[in-house]
Amino acid sequence: MEWIRPEDAGYDEARTLFNAMIDRRPAVIAQCSSTADIREALLYGRQHGLEVAVRSGGHSVAGMSMNDGGLVIDVRGLKDIAVDPQARTATVGGGVTWGEFDRAGQPYGLAVTGGRVSTTGVSGFTLGGGSGWMDRGWGLACDNLVSVDLMTAAGEEVTASATENPELFWALHGGGGNFGVATSLTFKMYDVGEQVQCGLLLWPLGQARDVARAYRDFVPASPEALGSCLLTVIAPPEEFVPAELQGKPALAIVVVYAGDPEEGREAVQPLRALQPAADIVEPRPYADFQCMLDDAPGQLNYWTADYHDEFPDAALDVFLRFGEALPHESSQMLLAPWGGQAGRVDPGSTPMARRTAQWVTHPFALWQDPAQTAEAIGWAKGFRRDIAPYASGGVYLNFIGHEGQERIKAAFGPENYARLVRIKRDFDPDNIFRGNQNILPAAGEPAEREGAVAP
Repeated sequence: MEWIRPEDAGYDEARTLFNAMIDRRPAVIAQCSSTADIREALLYGRQHGLEVAVRSGGHSVAGMSMNDGGLVIDVRGLKDIAVDPQARTATVGGGVTWGEFDRAGQPYGLAVTGGRVSTTGVSGFTLGGGSGWMDRGWGLACDNLVSVDLMTAAGEEVTASATENPELFWALHGGGGNFGVATSLTFKMYDVGEQVQCGLLLWPLGQARDVARAYRDFVPASPEALGSCLLTVIAPPEEFVPAELQGKPALAIVVVYAGDPEEGREAVQPLRALQPAADIVEPRPYADFQCMLDDAPGQLNYWTADYHDEFPDAALDVFLRFGEALPHESSQMLLAPWGGQAGRVDPGSTPMARRTAQWVTHPFALWQDPAQTAEAIGWAKGFRRDIAPYASGGVYLNFIGHEGQERIKAAFGPENYARLVRIKRDFDPDNIFRGNQNILPAAGEPAEREGAVAP
């Protein structure tokens, strides 16, 4: 293990996150490559009374994997990946990113729902729920967990699965990093083959309203193997974009079909019939597709999100109005479908409330000049304000920053939140792990772990 402190040469690099808004200075960063390292770091943190944050991919928009004056447990050294093509499972270390995981599965034609940005850490993404392109076909990443190995606040190594520590396993399906450091995660995987039909379709803004309505109406009856989203973007200066569209607001649809590419071609045809100005949908390896929307690090970021049970024309009008007014060329407005397998799970199988939501809106405010910060954040908050009449009240916590305890409770609902509080009290009664969408431990004695059941 390597200890990095403010006086060390690598300190600034070790504390830098993808979101340039975050500029935090921990007292020490423990770069761990084993469970023994993590246990040692936790003991050091307790002995010195340090707040603890855990860093894997470091893709929390609120910078929850970094703190001021505390201890950061950096698990990026835990990089083991083992794919079992016969069992169609994979076990990955707590420091693996989705790009690394996707590449490891590609030779076997296997994958699981992963992050839409390849640099996202597998552990934080999954423990927060795990929404990606294949939600409708495969469910969320957490729905495909077989087991999780965890280091608790007390330095105890535990395994959580359907049969071992089942209450903890339930909590790890969306409850985030509240309960310990994930050192290893095992997933069931799905066939994607050598190539998938995938890519992007682009229209000028003048066609946006008609295309957006057609897309909304198309999705519910489309194959669940077809992942997609609707985006408003500033058209990039790329060869595939017509010159007259480059640098201007545009509407995009991203698609990926997890199956035979020819079947995917047929599935995408109704969208192609809308006559896009640019079309780069073609067969390519799934792992390559997963990198297509990666943003360059070092930009300022502010995100927020809402669930929607339906998305009427009036909601689309709000979406497009804000989509036409992106605060920077890197900003995006995203409308992603849920439903399918993501909404078909038993409501009690995960802590996440409102799993039956059909849509998620997700404004990405990205910009570079700090002088634009108020404008960019105001844009995202203004969208939330105006879309509120069409929102269901739920939220996917991985899509937002620090928005207060009420938003955290809304993500779980009162009964699930109360259950999470009891599990938090059991595994982390002193709230050592609070660098997250924090569940506050309840007062009283810890509950029994084994055999605990829902209230």
